[in-house]
Amino acid sequence: MRHGDKLKYAVIGTGAVGGYYGARLANAGTEVHFLFHSEYEAVCQNGLKIESVKGDFEIPAKEIHAYNSVSDMPVCDVVLVAMKTVNNSLLPDMIARVTDAHSVVVLIQNGLMMEPQLQEELRHRMGDNAPAVAGGMAFICSSRIRPAHIGHFDYGSVTFGLYNSDKEDDVYLLKRAIADLNQASVPAFYAENLLQKRWEKLVWNIPYNGLCVALNASTEELMKHPSSRALVHDLMLEVVNAANACQVIIEREFVDKMMDFTDKMTSYAPSMKLDFDHHRPMEIRTIYENPIQYARTEGNYFMAKTDMLRQELEYKQSDYL
Repeated sequence: MRHGDKLKYAVIGTGAVGGYYGARLANAGTEVHFLFHSEYEAVCQNGLKIESVKGDFEIPAKEIHAYNSVSDMPVCDVVLVAMKTVNNSLLPDMIARVTDAHSVVVLIQNGLMMEPQLQEELRHRMGDNAPAVAGGMAFICSSRIRPAHIGHFDYGSVTFGLYNSDKEDDVYLLKRAIADLNQASVPAFYAENLLQKRWEKLVWNIPYNGLCVALNASTEELMKHPSSRALVHDLMLEVVNAANACQVIIEREFVDKMMDFTDKMTSYAPSMKLDFDHHRPMEIRTIYENPIQYARTEGNYFMAKTDMLRQELEYKQSDYL
């Protein structure tokens, strides 16, 4: 194994989520290499600022490892991918430049079936030199306040799970990354069953991402009105039923847990609502199309309410794309 005393990290997609986790690691003394796009100049001038409910901090410009091209970045042990799934076609080329067979790539993204697609593409491109692929489920309320300035408003935990690997080296590396995050004040956990955790995250993502767009509402507004609250509950239950039909067991009490979780959460506009408001492509395929198709194929179950919401989102997106 290449890994020394400390792991070297790369962050691809340094937005509100990737920027926050990467900054936490860097602030704790970990070597982190950040890939920026439009915010590169702002970061080089002002550093990366985090305004957090857990305490504000910043990574000064003279200390941050900032890049605007992946070609300039070093090979890293752990690559945290937090860019939107609508851009995943770019990932194989980017990841091939910053990884090798001793690396692990963690997709901190929303939706289903991203890991198998990426693993297939990386193996086709890199062969035996391809890194391990893992998924990351972030439970965090964060958004970009301005260029190079991220707001962290609530929660912040993350769960990592390997896809299609039980190799001792891969497990060890991912658990070391989890330990680093915990050391950096991020509650981080290891999942033995990635698919189950992906479906559990969908229990929240499917209702709130889509309904906040369809009803032009915040999470708090959805929870306060009896009709929208009932619709949230029905969608959550449909996701649980779909998972169970696919032999991914989620207890129905999990719905109550997620409802309570959101009742206590700071009022929030999910990422899909922000994408819609700024006329950016929404992650309809991974959050809606893929689970609907998976449930039909693997569980002979049709997610009727989820599919109706998908159709409305596609109609709304067609207005500006």
